Order: sequence, then C-alpha cells, then structure tokens
Amino acid sequence: MKKLKNKVAIITGGSGGIGLATAKLFLKEGAKVMLVDLSEKQLIEAVAALKSEHVAFTSADVSKREDVEHFTEETLKHFGKIDILFSNAGIEGVTLPITEYPDEMYQKVMDVNVKGVWLGCAVVVPKMTDGGSVIITSSVAGVQGSPNLGAYVASKHAVQGITRVAALEFASRRIRINTINPGPVNNRMMRSIEAGFSPENPDEMQKAFEAGIPLGRYAENEEVAQMALFLASDNSKYITGVKHIIDGGMAMD
Repeated sequence: MKKLKNKVAIITGGSGGIGLATAKLFLKEGAKVMLVDLSEKQLIEAVAALKSEHVAFTSADVSKREDVEHFTEETLKHFGKIDILFSNAGIEGVTLPITEYPDEMYQKVMDVNVKGVWLGCAVVVPKMTDGGSVIITSSVAGVQGSPNLGAYVASKHAVQGITRVAALEFASRRIRINTINPGPVNNRMMRSIEAGFSPENPDEMQKAFEAGIPLGRYAENEEVAQMALFLASDNSKYITGVKHIIDGGMAMD
C-alpha cells in the first residue's frame, strides 16, 4: 500500500532540489501535492517535470502572511484538505563574518528561514487535518556553528525553538511537528556556499567539506526526501518535536 495514499501535501521551496525530489516521491506514494515557491516560471517547469495530474502550484513569498494565507486557501480549494506541510523554503544568505554581514541580508535570511516557518505554523497548521504532519527543513547548522554563515546558523537554531513550541501547542490535535537537519546536500545551495568560501576554487571547497563528513560525501536530494516521506507517513505517528539529522555523521555527538 502506498504510504501517502489520499494525503494532501504542501511543499514550500517546491521547485528547488529537495522540494522537487520530495514532491516526486510523495506523488509516487499516493499524495496530492501543492508546490509553493517564489518563481512562477520555475514552478511551471517543476510541474512539467513531475508529469502528474495530482500536482498544482502557487507562487508565494513564505515570509508574507497574505501569501501564506493565499496558498493555504488555494490548496483547500484545489484538493479539499491539508494533511502534510513540508516547510522547506530557505535561503543561505552570503558568506561573510558577523562583523561584515549586511543588515539587509541578515533580515532577509531571518524573514524566509524563520518567519516563513513561523507563518506556516500560525496560518497553515490550524487548517490542517487532525493527525497531520509538519516537516521543517532545518540543518546541521541548527545544532552547531559555522564561521561566516552567521545569519543562516542563527535562523536554523531559531527553527528548532519554533518546532518544539509548535509540537507542544498542536499535540492535542495529534499534529506532529519535526525537523529534518541535513548536512551538505548536492544542490544549488551548496554550490553557492562553496563559491562564497572560495570564489576562485569552489571545487576544492567541496572536497574540503566532504573531508569533514565521515561517510565522505554530500547527501543527495532524494535521500533527504526519503526522510521527509518517513515523517509525513504514519510510520512516524508517535514522533514529534525532535530533529532528524541526515549528514553522513558530520554532527555526531
């Protein structure tokens, strides 16, 4: 039996690497999916790539309440309910020390990565089916520090706090709320971070990052999607308020 049969999922950051890989897997497992992202062009391309009648899209800025309200209502109109929220939209910001970090970029990172999650809990979750699942993309940056990525690290630590509070507040409705905490993932964001650390030689930066991972490589988008599937499915129905690290051993205690 398909693990998400008759379930409806919203995926923010839906046209990016992790979001698109997760949408593909959710659809395979029987879900109906609403993709949410900023770029309508990229969303159209993502929907075309998925080749499914059970996917729709809404262009939105997750840091704006009116946009979150809009994609929530669009999902309800299109599919009739919401069982799963994958709050996956996020940005990395720039690679600079705290003393040089631009205030406007710090605020942008916090707006997308923190306020976006906050609004998902405040706006979407109240409209969800009892017993549903919220999955939030955090990072190993939510459990440890990293020089020159201060805004990103701060935002992902904040996400852990929101998750714990929301898990308690929505527990009476059996809505479970958890984070996925990937290490480096082989996608656009890591290309940006590598170039930020070493503009002249990003490939060598990737090798340096990989050398710090016990399993010796980055995660693939599809591997993160598998964790999202577990948390979205009834296989995780007694798990809430905790982080799920998928990092090849990078942040092990």
